[in-house]
Parts: sequence; C-alpha cells; structure tokens
Amino acid sequence: MPQEQTVNPIRTWPDVVPADNRTLGWSALAWASDYLKQPDGPTAGEPWHYTPEQVRILLRWYEIDAEGKFLHRRGVLRRLKGWGKDPFLASIAAIELCGPCRFGGWSDVGEPIAIQHPSPWIQVAAVSRDQTRNTMTLFPGLFTEEAKTEYRIDLGKEIIYARGTGRLEAVTSSPRALEGGRPTLVIANETHHWLHNNDGKAMAEAIRRNLAKSRDGSARVMEITNAHLPGEGSVAEDTFEAWRKSDGQIAGVYYDSVEAPETPDLNDRVAVKAALIATRGDSFWLDVDRLADEIADPVTPETIARRFYLNQVTASGSTWLPDGAWESLVSPDRTIEDRQTVVLGFDGSRTLDSTALVAFSVEDVPHLEVIGLWERPLDQPDWTVPRAQVLDKIRETCKRFKVLSVAWDDYLWQSEGEELTDEGIPILRVPQSMSRMGPATQRFYEGAVSQGFTHAGDPRLDRHLANVYARTDSRGTRLVKESKSSARKIDLIVAAVMAFDELSTISAPAAPKIFSMGSLLT
Repeated sequence: MPQEQTVNPIRTWPDVVPADNRTLGWSALAWASDYLKQPDGPTAGEPWHYTPEQVRILLRWYEIDAEGKFLHRRGVLRRLKGWGKDPFLASIAAIELCGPCRFGGWSDVGEPIAIQHPSPWIQVAAVSRDQTRNTMTLFPGLFTEEAKTEYRIDLGKEIIYARGTGRLEAVTSSPRALEGGRPTLVIANETHHWLHNNDGKAMAEAIRRNLAKSRDGSARVMEITNAHLPGEGSVAEDTFEAWRKSDGQIAGVYYDSVEAPETPDLNDRVAVKAALIATRGDSFWLDVDRLADEIADPVTPETIARRFYLNQVTASGSTWLPDGAWESLVSPDRTIEDRQTVVLGFDGSRTLDSTALVAFSVEDVPHLEVIGLWERPLDQPDWTVPRAQVLDKIRETCKRFKVLSVAWDDYLWQSEGEELTDEGIPILRVPQSMSRMGPATQRFYEGAVSQGFTHAGDPRLDRHLANVYARTDSRGTRLVKESKSSARKIDLIVAAVMAFDELSTISAPAAPKIFSMGSLLT
C-alpha cells in the first residue's frame, strides 16, 4: 500500500495568536461554548466546539491594540469547499448579536473586558438569495434554548431580532438600497461570485462606505470565499490582488488562507491526498478519499478541482497563451481615436452566452478595444440580449469610426446581419467552422506572442481570456468554454480572433474602400 505523504500547506497567516491581553477572542470563545450548539450534521444539538484552527482565527479577528481598538477593519477567510466557513461565520454573527464582542475597558490585572455591542446590526450579504440561505438556515439550530430565552431571540427566515436592540438580516438588495445603512458587522458570502455584471462590485463598495461611517470605528466586514478565478474581476480577486501586491501589508486587512502546495499531477492520487490533508487543516470531517475521487472524476475540470478542493488560485484557460504574453501587450495610453479606420468583430447570442463587439485599429501595430459586452446577470435567468440596443451600438460605432468591415458570426443573428447590410454596413459573414476559425485562432496566437498588436488592459477581456480552453487536433486549435453550459464566457476573445483574422487580410489601410455611417447619420 502506498504511504500517505505529509506536505506543508501554503498559509497566508502564521499559526500565531495575539497575547491574551490583546484580544477579545477568549471572552467570545467562552460565550459561544455556553450559548451555542452544533446546528447541523451528525453532531447536531451537541455543544458548540471550535477546532484549534478556528480558535486561532477567532483570536486574531478580535485582536486589539493598546487602546482597545480592533487591528482589523476587514478580513477574508478563504478555504476549500466543505471546510465549514458558513457555520464558523454564523457563530461569529451570533457572538456579535448577543455576546461579548466590543472593548469595555481594562481589568485590574490589565486584561481587556469584553462587552456586548449596545445596538448590533449584522448583515449576511450575497448576490443571490440562495447564497445567504447557506448561512441564515443555520441560526435556528445554532442558539441554545437558554440563549433564545435570555437574549429574547426572535428567529425569522430573513431577519432575526435579539435583546430588543439587535438585528441580524440577509441582504441581497441593490447597491442603492444598501447605501446609507450603518451595520456593525457584514458577512460577505462567496465573494468569488461578486462580479460587475451582478452588482457584486457595487455592493462591496456600498458596504465599505457604510462601515466607514462607524462612530467608534468597530464596524467591520469579513469575506468568505473559495479560491477565485483570475481575470474574472470578482470582489474576491480584487481583495487578493491588493493584498498580494502589498506583500500583505494593507493596513487593517486580515487575509487568512490555507492552500495546497504545488501539485503538478492531479492523477497522482497519493500526492493529491497529501495535498488535501494539508489544505483541510483541522476540518477532520472532510472525507479525503471522497474528495480525491471528485478530483479524479473525468467530468471535474482541473481548474474546478484546484480552486474548490485544493484552494489554489489558478486560471482556467489562460495557459493558451505563454506566461506574460497577454500582459506584455497592454498599452493603456493608446486609444482608438474618432474617425480612425477600424475592423469590428462581433460574436452574438440570444440568452445564455454573452454578446461581444470589439474593434481593432487598422495600423502598423493594431490596437484592440472592447466596444460593447452584453451578459446575462446571474440573478436574471429569463434575461435576453437587448437586440435593439446591440444594433444601435453597432450603428453608433460605424458613425464614430471609419469601419472597413464587420467580422460577423451569422449564427442566431442572420436577420440582423441582413438588416445592417441593407443599411450599407459592410457585414462580413464569418461562419465559425473549424476550417475558418482554426487558422484564425493560430494567427491571433502568433500576433499575441510576437507583440503584433496591443490592447487596453480591459478587465473584461482578461476575464474572457482566463475562461478560454484551447482544444487542438489534426484540424488545428479551437477555443471553447470549460463546458457548453458554463457561465464563464469567452465571447470577447472569439470576437477579437474574428476581427484580427479579417485585419490580417488587409495589405494597406488606405487601399480598400472604407464605409462610414457619418454621411447617413449626420
């Protein structure tokens, strides 16, 4: 039988705790042991117990300085799936609602005295109701009967009241609805799903503004997340990148993550199990063999295995281009000026996929910019592409630039292509067949690695590139999503490939006849 390996995980926070007189955590731990119980699972109803790892986290989260102020104004807890992030943060929310969680002075022996918050307001925030439900459904089974009686806890499905002055609520409202609140603690749930197109980024900004208004400076936010997808532009990614680029020195930010060490071969079961044991920490309830089976399952994409089971930040498909190639093309100071000659690329959808419109300038070193991107918000399953808006954007673009041609995917958009053609717009129908897209993909690749074009560093382009999978066979290379139903889109890159392919057929920008809508629309 192969021997289990022992490996050291990658930690973003050392296994040290504050001195006893520099944390309120011990009082919080004592209160939790008296008033909380296990809310679910095989030990449901038994007294609440923190693992040693969770004890260390809680002591650090409640760390204070010599004046009794919290050292951390916001934090991130990033762990693998199943570690217990939701129950752990639910326990902290319970402490904040009813328990000793604020500095109340010093004892005669110099120990901090922890007291209740006089008017606690805790928010469990997420971009969908299902995400808040993961945490909110734990509270009925989390409080003991003694706690419910002593603190007059009124359990509701979305709002919980306690002590007559405290409330705990689930929020998934729009950023405008959140603006102006004064919560004392916000639990930001699954921030790897908080994106621009589902208002997650705007929600995070509104939450930070609300917390900054805290009169005593003790209002805080804790993100809980799995490893994010690089290039997707999530709130989890923003926090990680800011923390990483500062070498972990952002004032007041606590980032706690345990991820597997480098594990090159996911088919090496012994190495995978060792990595899982290292990553799970003290979450002994996780079945390592079961997780290893999930990773080995052929239907589990490698990026999912690494992000959710090994807690590794890894891109899903950006390995199509060599490391650093895409970043070397960024030229933020370049822009495509009005009346400049361009080629457009268009990749359209009806509902699930996004619809993308890009432009390449026609010059010695072309420049790529995103003109428009229409994506279905995650919380709107019945959303459809606003076709009239898309067509108006194309007409507006043709008025703004000198458009040489529009590389147009006819699939699902044939009638609209004919409509624009009738208006005089130079639609070039590009069937996405392997015979056409294989060579086009190769040309784009060669252009990228030889610095044959630049781009503006648009995060939407970065996100779609990170979602790309390259499939190569005897007919060439094609770009695909990780699965047909995946919510991770690649349409901006497909549109860019189509436009660059059309651009490569142009020998000189002045030779072809250029169409401009200026005469029609002015």
